[in-house]
Amino acid sequence: MDKIQQEEELSLKLFVVLTRALESIKKRVEEDIKCLGLNPTEFAVLELIYSKGDQPIQKIGEKVLIASSSITYVVDKLEKKNLLKRRPCPKDRRVTYAAITSAGTELMDDVFPKHKSALKEICAGLDVNEKKVMIEQLKKLGYYAQNL
Repeated sequence: MDKIQQEEELSLKLFVVLTRALESIKKRVEEDIKCLGLNPTEFAVLELIYSKGDQPIQKIGEKVLIASSSITYVVDKLEKKNLLKRRPCPKDRRVTYAAITSAGTELMDDVFPKHKSALKEICAGLDVNEKKVMIEQLKKLGYYAQNL
């Protein structure tokens, strides 16, 4: 096998291994989140606003990697659960913010430490240094693929 074929085979194997690892991790994370009465998308939006503060609804999708067409639906569901509320921007009437409610903050204060602990357990197959190296390598790979 020549060098080009070997690199093609390794790239294919890397893609398959990354995809399977991500699927396994996502499955475990989704199981953890479902116990909270939220779906993964709702949790991602709530966690973003809990961690980063009020967010323009139009910008949430790109930050949590979900389609912008789904954001209004997710915000509506979280608003009905009294976990988020909409707040108009005082400077620009075209912009509406999603803001966490006190009930949303209480929920996240309770569940987020448990979620972080679950993630630690899910990722316990790697030690601290391996995690740091993998983060850097995956960033490098992602940035390269993004800029092709």
